[in-house]
Amino acid sequence: MTRSARRTRRTLQVAGAGAAALLALSACSSSDDSSSSKSDSSASASPKMSGTVTVFAAASLQESFTTLGKEFEKANPGTKVTFNFGGSDTLAASITGGAPADVFAAASPKTMAIVTDKGDGVGTPATFVRNQLEIATLPGNPDRVTSLKDLTKSSLKVVLCDKTVPCGAAARKALTASKLKLTPVSYEADVKSALNKVVLKEADASVVYKTDVHAAGSKVEGVEFPESANAINDYPIVLLKNAPNAVAAKAFIALVQSAEGQKVLSAAGFLKP
Repeated sequence: MTRSARRTRRTLQVAGAGAAALLALSACSSSDDSSSSKSDSSASASPKMSGTVTVFAAASLQESFTTLGKEFEKANPGTKVTFNFGGSDTLAASITGGAPADVFAAASPKTMAIVTDKGDGVGTPATFVRNQLEIATLPGNPDRVTSLKDLTKSSLKVVLCDKTVPCGAAARKALTASKLKLTPVSYEADVKSALNKVVLKEADASVVYKTDVHAAGSKVEGVEFPESANAINDYPIVLLKNAPNAVAAKAFIALVQSAEGQKVLSAAGFLKP
């Protein structure tokens, strides 16, 4: 083989090796880009909501939260919102006792503190609505109740919420401010129970929330009283620390605080926060 032929062959071998290296580098780079792109896409994708959201909420929120729960499920297929409605103090005790729940909505900051003081809430609870007391009487108000003082008549059977429940604490505050003494025929565990005593005609009147009078419709008649302005309750809501479904729970809280959620709550008679 001539010297010229050997040089030509060596040049082709070098060129071939260089081309192979470039192809390998290109393939590696393409693989890296694809992997990086897939990783970036995975990182930026928001988790899809699914599963059950368990909400512990004050009894007075029953109608409005049930409506919001249905709206949430409709907007997020694959989710389900379940509720445990009751007296805020009882619900708080259940949560601190280990009951599994995602969200707690209380009828007062005091009952919310039972949960947050134990470190069972995430972040600072947000006040989302407020509520005011009203007297619920029998339809047509046959006993002609026009004031808080009228409830002190011995001839009337009056029911109050227990003082440990927000509606009971608010009623007690209004009575104390008015220097009135009232001995009810019974103390009830939550506002719905107090209202039902009047609905069932087992009591002549009860001090409940405006929202409960509104929800009862023609089953009771509402009587406003000025002292209620000094006993308005703030309603806080919080994500719970050990929430089984924190992602969907945050979304439900966001719905409650949204313009859409506030519209439902306002229609139920709640006051703006």
